[in-house]
Amino acid sequence: MPLTERENFMRNASLEGHEWIPQYVVINGAYWHQMRGELEALCLRHPALFPGFKKGQVDFDAWVRAPEERRTVDGWGCTWAWEFDGFCGQVIGHPLADWEAMESWRPPSPPEFGEKERRELQDARARGQVASYSTEHGFFFMRLYYLRGFNNFMLDVATLDPRLDRLVGVVASYWERAIRPYLQAGIDLLSAADDLGTQTASMLGPRHFRRWLMPTYKRLFLPARRAGAHVFMHHDGYIMDIMDQIIESGVSIVNPQDLVNGIDDIAREVKGRVCIRIDIDRQKVLPYGSPGDVRELVREEVLKLGSPAGGLEMVVGIYPPTPLENVEALLSALQEHRTYWAGR
Repeated sequence: MPLTERENFMRNASLEGHEWIPQYVVINGAYWHQMRGELEALCLRHPALFPGFKKGQVDFDAWVRAPEERRTVDGWGCTWAWEFDGFCGQVIGHPLADWEAMESWRPPSPPEFGEKERRELQDARARGQVASYSTEHGFFFMRLYYLRGFNNFMLDVATLDPRLDRLVGVVASYWERAIRPYLQAGIDLLSAADDLGTQTASMLGPRHFRRWLMPTYKRLFLPARRAGAHVFMHHDGYIMDIMDQIIESGVSIVNPQDLVNGIDDIAREVKGRVCIRIDIDRQKVLPYGSPGDVRELVREEVLKLGSPAGGLEMVVGIYPPTPLENVEALLSALQEHRTYWAGR
């Protein structure tokens, strides 16, 4: 009897064998707005990658913002600006740029966990799907510099400013309270997201990662692992210099970008230790390579990072100016290699 999505996910993430490689294709709103019906038709031709996808379900203009929507303030008091439709905004107003503001500033309260949320988790399990909880993107490390401003934050780190310890505690407490009821409800997966790297190095090296980030990551992630849930963390950028610390903090599914970190280095340093959700290149090969280059990249990653024991997931974001023929090559290659290691 074939595995359910949840069973396959859990076995693969635990390196206990699998029937297929979990694969996730994320299409940027600007790309939907640009390609419209042609992209819709392409998705309809690949139902294994877009289960349940139906013609007409995507509003191609949903990501177009009115002028008054291009500046907003979130619950933490951070001011966001959107310059390009379909893309993530940028924080341009930092409520704690001056530490004196800390005395009157108050963090938001975590969203309520009620019967609706409990039923959604139960329904996911009943359908054989993964019951999960996801933080917002930039939930901790990035939230700290959203609040302080990046330059201020980096100076705080370098000077060991004790006021930063206080802010770390506030943000950590918020997420601990947000996550706890989901752990009590028995989720399968906790997903978190902090962009930690530049193109060539992590933003905080191993010493500063251990001092400022690891205690909170452990505080949030290790209870999930003890409860039997996997912990996925999205990173972005070069993270090989802090990979050991990331794994030590409780992350069981890491998310390195392939070419930035080096496929061979990822295979040598990470394969077999934890599950790898490899982030397929969207800077060079997918937008500017040939369809053959795209297919070969997928094949290389499956051969070097995959295993009969599992431990490989694949995720890719599709953005302008990627040619549709490269997207077609990508989706075909993903489907072709989806069961490559099954039974081997």
